[in-house]
Amino acid sequence: MSAESRDPASEGPQGWPLGSGGHSGNSGSGQCPPPTTPAAWSLPLWRAYVAAAVLCYTNLLNYMNWFIIAGVLLDVQKFFQISDSHAGLLQTVFIGCLLLSAPVFGYLGDRHSRKATLSFGILLWSGAGLSSSFISPQYSWLFFLSRGVVGTGTASYSTIAPTILGDLFVKDQRTRVLAIFYIFIPVGSGLGYVLGSAVKELTGNWRWALRIMPCLEAVALVLLIVLVPDPPRGAAEKQGALATGGLRSSWCEDVRYLWRNWSFVWSTLGVTALAFVTGALGFWAPKFLFEARVVHGLQLPCFRQPCNSEDSLIFGALTVVTGIIGVVLGAEASRRYKKVNSRAEPLICASSLLAAAPCLYLALILAPTTLLASYVFLALGELLLSCNWAVVADILLSVVVPRCRGTAEALQITVGHILGDAGSPYLTGLISSALRARRPDSYLQRFLSLQQSFLCCAFVIVLGAGCFLMVALHLERDQAQAQQPGTGTPDGKDAADCKVGESQSLLSGTRASTENP
Repeated sequence: MSAESRDPASEGPQGWPLGSGGHSGNSGSGQCPPPTTPAAWSLPLWRAYVAAAVLCYTNLLNYMNWFIIAGVLLDVQKFFQISDSHAGLLQTVFIGCLLLSAPVFGYLGDRHSRKATLSFGILLWSGAGLSSSFISPQYSWLFFLSRGVVGTGTASYSTIAPTILGDLFVKDQRTRVLAIFYIFIPVGSGLGYVLGSAVKELTGNWRWALRIMPCLEAVALVLLIVLVPDPPRGAAEKQGALATGGLRSSWCEDVRYLWRNWSFVWSTLGVTALAFVTGALGFWAPKFLFEARVVHGLQLPCFRQPCNSEDSLIFGALTVVTGIIGVVLGAEASRRYKKVNSRAEPLICASSLLAAAPCLYLALILAPTTLLASYVFLALGELLLSCNWAVVADILLSVVVPRCRGTAEALQITVGHILGDAGSPYLTGLISSALRARRPDSYLQRFLSLQQSFLCCAFVIVLGAGCFLMVALHLERDQAQAQQPGTGTPDGKDAADCKVGESQSLLSGTRASTENP
């Protein structure tokens, strides 16, 4: 059958022949939509690395916001006259608002412009942070509210930024870039302590730390708008057609798909245990170290602000150094071990958590007797915890289909925070206050109350290691399913059925042209 003799009535919308098994383009009648061939998306490698650098810089500022208050916690408590339990509630409000808004940003990130959503989030958290520095002591409730708004803004970045990197890089390149990206979790956290305490020392007012951050965030916003692209979902895996074409699944269908993905479920529970420990440790460790030095006679108690910030600086420096080393070690070990064991990623996470548990336990137990040993074991524990950040992100991106990654990141953040660091700072402070209420009012008893409230963290880490061992049992199967085009979500199944129908249509048309030349 020649091109000139084709009957237009026998063709589909894109010139596809309609044989006996063909499908028209009317999706409303239950048939498949017309096939489309989206234009290939490409980006020079140097542009991708520039975009990754901007996202890493913004991630640094993101995590500085998480812990900048912890760096000046004693001054905040004195300024607003709040107890340990209410001080822990500051971080709980921050994380609570973050986890409530993360699913919203995940939904938007899978369906709309990720770049616009990130820009909105930066404006939200920087504006709330700046305004909170002008709140007077009698309006402490407003300061709590502002921290919640900052948490809402940071949810957009924590949810969406990793998915952009996942669409710019693949395989070993992705592992390395994610390692650099997640280095800025501990580095940003540590610099949050350092900036808060250093600015307070220079200005004599802790609130100036909250006024400097918006200047840095304005630079990040401009760089994001100018230099970061918004690649199609799945561009790096050459699944752009799958990720952007076809019928869009609903949010509930995406959640059902993720709920059946056991690697995602168990890794999310493992991240939850990790978040519980890092949340409690990150918020209370500077105060714990301060009170330990008071007990050892190396520091006078703080009765009025500004309080000594040496411990915030020390803990911040430890967090930065151990974070960089830990993330690089974890990512590099994962990259090398994957060549001989396909289950390397969850096994590395499990082993690092199992090793971190006794380190943190010894750091807490030895603090009243030998401060140096406590610092050493605390540093080792932080290093081993940091080994997980890039690896768990790589696990998620490898077991989830591209079009659901924003929702997957959002759900992992939500579950990890609601069961992890949303409650752990408050729970730690609450236990500390309850223990202190039954004891004589002395600095030694205050310190021992905080120390004993910390001990549950060592046991939670062991539970997290068990969750990652469960990931290892399901990883290979879930990775294989995520890499198959047309699988994973209900609409992916429809896309696969459409491809079968199209193949049947082409075969029928070919047979017809052969039998009737």
